[in-house]
Amino acid sequence: MTIVERLVPDALWQAFQRVAPAAPARPQGGGRRRYGDREVLAAIVFAATSGCAWRQLPPVFGPSGPTAHRRFAEWSGSHVWDELRALLREAPGPRAELAWSRAAVDAVAARAAARQR
Repeated sequence: MTIVERLVPDALWQAFQRVAPAAPARPQGGGRRRYGDREVLAAIVFAATSGCAWRQLPPVFGPSGPTAHRRFAEWSGSHVWDELRALLREAPGPRAELAWSRAAVDAVAARAAARQR
């Protein structure tokens, strides 16, 4: 089992595919191949659960930190996370019984201001 499959198991991947927007068309052709959504989702899950900065993502995921962050912003703007949470919340089984009132969705870290002497 790869790290991508461990961080994004098949059940989560299937649910994510139901709410993720289609990849934008590239009418001009050429350019780099767009990284797969599952690899990018795994990189986002890793960054969110480990607290690592986007630029410090290990290369094992494939996409770079800026690529993962860009896709995170794209999906956030499309309300993918809200839809995924609602979908998982409605799913039968133990996930449906989670206390979502105590779930953390996102965190922000900011550099502290330098101390003046």
